[in-house]
Amino acid sequence: MAINLQEIQELLSTIGQTNVTEFELKTDDFELRVSKGTVVAAPQTMVMPEAIAQPATSTPVVSQPTATPEAPQAETPALSASIDDKWVAITSPMVGTFYRAPAPGEDPFVAVGDRVGNGQTVCIIEAMKLMNEIEAEVSGEVVKIAVEDGEPIEFGQTLMWVNPT
Repeated sequence: MAINLQEIQELLSTIGQTNVTEFELKTDDFELRVSKGTVVAAPQTMVMPEAIAQPATSTPVVSQPTATPEAPQAETPALSASIDDKWVAITSPMVGTFYRAPAPGEDPFVAVGDRVGNGQTVCIIEAMKLMNEIEAEVSGEVVKIAVEDGEPIEFGQTLMWVNPT
């Protein structure tokens, strides 16, 4: 999995807006560990210059790499014919495990056909044994849930589609 500086900044921004206090991401050639207020990037094949501070007291700090290892770009899956152009994707802000309900055996937060409001919890992503509530960023009707309960997910992966109204 290749990750670029923009993806790291988006990840840090998302973490800064949540109650997540620790986060860790590892690949074969990259390791990122976030502890609220600090990020330590330690890639095996990169030289890291001075840190660039983010403008918020609780927002993490990121070091910008001078060179990125050659890696193929992650393929963006094409939208299937069943996805309408006006639908809005709710995407994962982190790597983890997707859960539709607050606990095993409980009703899911949302189902296809349910109406959601901006800021409403729609699922949970477990990352490093922390349960992170994911909120809708748009009001509308849930028209498609793209992942199965308990499925591992990646940063930026579409979780569900909402038809805004």
